[in-house]
Amino acid sequence: MRLSLIPILFLSLLAGCAYIGPHRIDVQQGNALDSENIARLKPGLSRSQVRFLLGTPLVVDPFRTDRWDYVYLYYQAGKLVEQKHISLFFEGDTLSRIEGDVPPAVPAAPVPATVTPAVAGTPSAPAVAAPAVAAPVAAPTGAQQPPPASPDPAAVDHPVSTPDGAKP
Repeated sequence: MRLSLIPILFLSLLAGCAYIGPHRIDVQQGNALDSENIARLKPGLSRSQVRFLLGTPLVVDPFRTDRWDYVYLYYQAGKLVEQKHISLFFEGDTLSRIEGDVPPAVPAAPVPATVTPAVAGTPSAPAVAAPAVAAPVAAPTGAQQPPPASPDPAAVDHPVSTPDGAKP
């Protein structure tokens, strides 16, 4: 019985160790490029405005200061999950163009076509319901008037004194 348990124990230990490996942490490298801030980039911004939106660039070539490179890498458990790269080109102090992983511009919402009202008796005119119009609000009548904003001085029960001590 003992001899049969030893190989079973050995195989179970060997099978359990086959799936154990080193722990790999999640690693973020570079500038975290937020798509909202990238969408705010447009030609004509100054260098300080770009630095405010995206932070200090990861790579600045000392020989070509007119180009900034922003790189972002995200490794999860040792595998590359996300990678972004954006190159910004300047002319003087203003941003001239953007290259790289730029999200597409959001198209403007389409303007709805105006609908002409249908004429009664015309078979080709589409039946369109007229928009509901709110009834005008009537002015309150004498019985519904709100109380005055300040009370009448004659109706006040407590006496009011003046600086010289005289009562009105």
